[in-house]
Amino acid sequence: MFASTRPTVRRRALAAAGTAAALALALAACGSSNDGSSSMPGMDHGAKPSASASATASPSMGDMPGMDHMASGNGLSDTKDGYRLTSTDTALTAGKPAAYRFTVTGPDGKPVTEFAVDQTKRMHFYAIRSDLTGFQHIHPTMAADSTWTADLDTLAPGAWRMFVSFTPHSGAGKGTAFVLSRTVSVPGKATKKPLPAADKTADNDGYTVTVKGEPMAGMEHPLTVTVTKGGKPVTDLQPYLDTYAHLTAFHEGDTAFAHLHPTTKVNGDHGGPELSFNAELPTSGNWRLFLQFQTGGQLHTAALTLNVG
Repeated sequence: MFASTRPTVRRRALAAAGTAAALALALAACGSSNDGSSSMPGMDHGAKPSASASATASPSMGDMPGMDHMASGNGLSDTKDGYRLTSTDTALTAGKPAAYRFTVTGPDGKPVTEFAVDQTKRMHFYAIRSDLTGFQHIHPTMAADSTWTADLDTLAPGAWRMFVSFTPHSGAGKGTAFVLSRTVSVPGKATKKPLPAADKTADNDGYTVTVKGEPMAGMEHPLTVTVTKGGKPVTDLQPYLDTYAHLTAFHEGDTAFAHLHPTTKVNGDHGGPELSFNAELPTSGNWRLFLQFQTGGQLHTAALTLNVG
């Protein structure tokens, strides 16, 4: 009886040993990978720069403070995963409107021509001076030769950073959000303006904007924005870029970029007074927030400083 069961026992033991060996090999293979998500398309939806992207940043960025402490997803590189922001414009004239021309190339070195629509636009462009003044949010146009042009309002002298935010609709980075940037100098006598103290309330065009929430660096946290006018709740916000408000943030010292995503659903021309956002600010310190909203066909921009612990 016992002799007849021994072959079965041996087979089961061998099978168990084989399974354990295979599992050990699989775990060893996983442990040897630097970043398992890097090989999976679409996993980098937060536009977080890789180490190689940071290392190959344009030399023109060296005049911006904080470049050796770049946080994930801050947009402070002109290159990410083979995508590159290129421009021959390194200086723009002060005191009058200027056109900034640029091209986005892909991993194959060719200009990217297909972009997904994000908040009703294929390309979002932001300009900010090194002291976090002069904020401009523009939607550039692309010519037949794949060159984009951002028509900027008057620029004050100083160091500026130009950001582009886009999502390729084809190629290796299809469906992945990217934020890239380059610096531009505006010749002239630059007067640095001190950053306003942290304050969760700001006034603009007769409107008062109040931010509620205590975001922590590197963690997603909800923010609530309330819009009032003359002490009364505003309920006539109009859709702007497929939402009731657009919120962008820049970090003091290095101008790191963060886009805070709205979560309030659009329902006609009667948005407000409360608007919800998901905030993920990568580093601690002061951030300058720019809230854009529209009433009566007019766009308003309110700015305030938020301290992040």
